[in-house]
Amino acid sequence: MERKKFAINTKQPVERPSFSSPTSAVSAEETRILTEHISQMNVFKLIDLYAPHRKTLTLKKFLKMKRHQEVVITPVFDMEKNSTITGKVTTVGRDFVMLTNLQKRIWLPYTAIESANIPFGTPTYSNPHQNHIYDNQLRQKIVLRFGETVSKRDALVQQFFEESMRTNLETWEGTWVEVKTSDQTTVGKIVKTDMKNLYLKSKTCIPLMNIQSVTTIRLMTIWKELLKYLV
Repeated sequence: MERKKFAINTKQPVERPSFSSPTSAVSAEETRILTEHISQMNVFKLIDLYAPHRKTLTLKKFLKMKRHQEVVITPVFDMEKNSTITGKVTTVGRDFVMLTNLQKRIWLPYTAIESANIPFGTPTYSNPHQNHIYDNQLRQKIVLRFGETVSKRDALVQQFFEESMRTNLETWEGTWVEVKTSDQTTVGKIVKTDMKNLYLKSKTCIPLMNIQSVTTIRLMTIWKELLKYLV
């Protein structure tokens, strides 16, 4: 009697990573519209409950919607001069926004902003060329290894976590800046920050709560400031 031969499979099954189930039963575009609507309604509900935070909540929501787009901000300290600050929204933090343009970076606390708008004639939708392009596996990495993936990229940290102006300025240690307060303007190199103060290399200690704006400066501006002390 002939014996039957059995093939033994010694290969271990390969575990393939999978994504979570869809977040909604409707189409992707309908889900996105609904999510945005719910987010806006939640903001208005919070504004009604916490009236003192109305300005901060609305500014934060507006600026997050305009991330990587150009905005025009009217600062409180220059209202009499009718001057504005224009730049692309780079970072939206817990208590500040950072704008960038071709010449400088500007940190503005929400308390120093009178109003924010988009330039006249600019479309309200985002331009895909203004956004960062990530690798095709980013979505998979975020789903399966969120902490490891996000912690390695500053752009993702800013996307998922709200920094304070104190922690953000600390990452720019060694940068020359111009710091405006209600009574003076100080130029110096960032040394460090603590819970209450910003320290510049010129042995200047500036209370964070008094700061109206922080602006990076170029080498030419530094030389001009040095000449003022020499003359």
